[in-house]
Amino acid sequence: MHHYSLLDLSPVPEGATPADALGNTVALARAAEAAGYHRFWLAEHHNMPGIASAATAVVIGHVAGATRTIRVGAGGIMLPNHAPLVVAEAFGTLETLYPGRIDLGLGRAPGTDQLTMRALRRHMTNEDQFPQDVMELLAYLGPDSPDARVRAVPGTGTQVPVWILGSSLFGAQLAAYLGLPYAFASHFAPGALDEALAIYRERFQPSAYLQRPYAMVAAGLFAAETDAEARFLRSSQVLSFARLRSGQPGKLPPPVTNLDQLVPARVLAQAEGALSFSATGGPDTLRAQLSRLIERTQPDEMIFSGAIHDPAARIRSIQIGAEALRGLTG
Repeated sequence: MHHYSLLDLSPVPEGATPADALGNTVALARAAEAAGYHRFWLAEHHNMPGIASAATAVVIGHVAGATRTIRVGAGGIMLPNHAPLVVAEAFGTLETLYPGRIDLGLGRAPGTDQLTMRALRRHMTNEDQFPQDVMELLAYLGPDSPDARVRAVPGTGTQVPVWILGSSLFGAQLAAYLGLPYAFASHFAPGALDEALAIYRERFQPSAYLQRPYAMVAAGLFAAETDAEARFLRSSQVLSFARLRSGQPGKLPPPVTNLDQLVPARVLAQAEGALSFSATGGPDTLRAQLSRLIERTQPDEMIFSGAIHDPAARIRSIQIGAEALRGLTG
């Protein structure tokens, strides 16, 4: 494994505001940069009271302006919600402002509900335009062509690195076919992880973007001074995910010690299963769990996500995580 990175959704804790969440994101990004994380990615979600990163490109610019060296990008932009030209202009502008530091991860899902998709002015059809939209976007960011009648300005010639994101086999196949880097969302949907990685690596076709496959694997990360404290901190995300799956999304709740009393057994089992690809514990436990995840998937890079209610505890979590990871990269 070459690098370790961080994924943030700008979670809004109960008792806090989106402004607080965005301030926490900047503080987290600065701490991640100081701790040696390679990338800091933000994700697009809409109509979610507990997530403040809906205007993802805007937040990326804010974070890039508040840091110096860490790569900042989207993990990801939900391409069905946007015209490829608009995405190319936004990320071409970011790359122009922060050269050599911007990434663009693309997702196929809308990242929201049907009603919100209509509010986003998404053209509702049954036809999957994602592969065509990806290729259109790549063309806008690529070298200028004298035959081009539409150009992204800024955007043309910026060559912003484009990633395919996925939680199924479709993204693995597309990333392999186009010769693009691939990131699997195993931090919340680990079911197809091993098969997706195998397909991507076996079918990868070298391209102008990448000569060999580059796979990034996402995992939960909840670290503290002790195993018990780490498990306690993680309860916020499990409870939040269970509420989301039950149709009750909200702000990030504080940690609890009685999850089994707050969440029906069936829903809790589903949440724990979805969030199972993670490392949770004190330094020694964390290092052992991370070693197993890396040995299993052999990633080129891992990206970690962990919504913790207390911003200071979250920063400490990624610092402990970095200390454990330093001996596992090479």
